[in-house]
Amino acid sequence: MYNPTVARLTYRALLGRKRALILFALPAMLILIAVAVRMFNGADDQVAADVLGGFALATMVPLIGVIAGTGAIGPEIDDGSIVYLLAKPVKRPVIVFTKLIVAIAVTMVFSALPTFIAGYILNGNGQQVAVAYTVAALVASIAYSALFLLLGTVSRHAVVIGLVYALVWEALFGSLIAGARTLSVQQWALALAEKVTGDGLVSSEVGLPTAVVLLAVVTVVATWFAGYKLRTMSVAGEE
Repeated sequence: MYNPTVARLTYRALLGRKRALILFALPAMLILIAVAVRMFNGADDQVAADVLGGFALATMVPLIGVIAGTGAIGPEIDDGSIVYLLAKPVKRPVIVFTKLIVAIAVTMVFSALPTFIAGYILNGNGQQVAVAYTVAALVASIAYSALFLLLGTVSRHAVVIGLVYALVWEALFGSLIAGARTLSVQQWALALAEKVTGDGLVSSEVGLPTAVVLLAVVTVVATWFAGYKLRTMSVAGEE
């Protein structure tokens, strides 16, 4: 289910110069914010939770997920180079699964790790805040990667759609409309963070059992449908 050659090509595409600049810029911004907040505010558990929840989980993780998820396959479909990969003796579900693993790995490295570092800078992991948001970033990375990989297989405007979902649906509507919070990867991930802290610093609109089920369902269904779309794509690149 994993092809090293496909993985190597995907890593090379994702970590090219332009995407790498964005991938490094967002974590660097988070750490700079954490350093500045710690210098001017000192160690404060609630402030740490606000920074990690407001920037890391609400903005950085989904944006990196968009870059990694759509970038793992979208550009190859857009420029037609996917036909060369499809012509190889590699099963198409294997291609999708391999690209998903790469997208998840990239998203985790560039989002969960900086979240953990920023959390320690902010409050030294007081009240388990750094660990809680790192766990949330890890599970969100999986769901976002699967969701945005699917978008990359079904639309030439995957990046735009992904940005609308991440910045408009989750960040804007999710803060204003209760129903939108329920259909939010961010809220599902926050349910795990809430379980880790367990003291009211972190709260989610979704219960933990529901969050776990929804995270699993979205990941599995998105991965399956991306594989289905690739299976129905002809070598000529036409559905």
